[in-house]
Amino acid sequence: MTIRFMDVFTEWAASYDEAVTGHDPQYKDVFLRYDEILDAVAERATTPVTEFGAGTGNLTGRLLARGIEVTAVEPSPEMREILIDKIKDVNVQDGHFLSFDAEGTNSFVSTYAFHHLTDTEKGEAIGLMADILPVGGKIVYADTMFLTEQERLDVIREAREKQFDALADDLEREFYPIIPVVQDLFEKQGFNISFERQNKFVWLVEAEKMEESA
Repeated sequence: MTIRFMDVFTEWAASYDEAVTGHDPQYKDVFLRYDEILDAVAERATTPVTEFGAGTGNLTGRLLARGIEVTAVEPSPEMREILIDKIKDVNVQDGHFLSFDAEGTNSFVSTYAFHHLTDTEKGEAIGLMADILPVGGKIVYADTMFLTEQERLDVIREAREKQFDALADDLEREFYPIIPVVQDLFEKQGFNISFERQNKFVWLVEAEKMEESA
């Protein structure tokens, strides 16, 4: 997450855990199978892990439960406070995808966060992670993305028809990517990448570094 969306998470921090359990009808489909999605990310990670956009610690807790060493990177002070209160003795870092300290990391993970970067920033972040990861290291994340631009526009139209204006505004304002664009960004950095659909909005991405960075 970059600093441009800090105000969103300052406002959302206190109710975030309620939102992901489906209590907000506008976002129910976005967070459908939320627990399974987080588990899928956690089970593909190899220790030690750096987690971006750790938020209130929902993925962090699952990683720790698997015996994985985690550095939780989160720029929002409000989110960090909830995370630290929820999970004692967790290693928390103030930072984001483009500003972090992660030497020795074998996996970078995130959920519902990579879309806060523009496509250019996504490429920069992938490059930064590639420079740190060993061959065989992974980037694993789950986030909203679309197969085509037309699919994105159709989903926004459907949201407006349902009067889900907050959801539609999010889909228009933030940087939800098109899958072929994401695939190209990773492959240019030497990753083998796969996509697995989790619900109408969210895909699971698993990218393995295949060669040393130039």
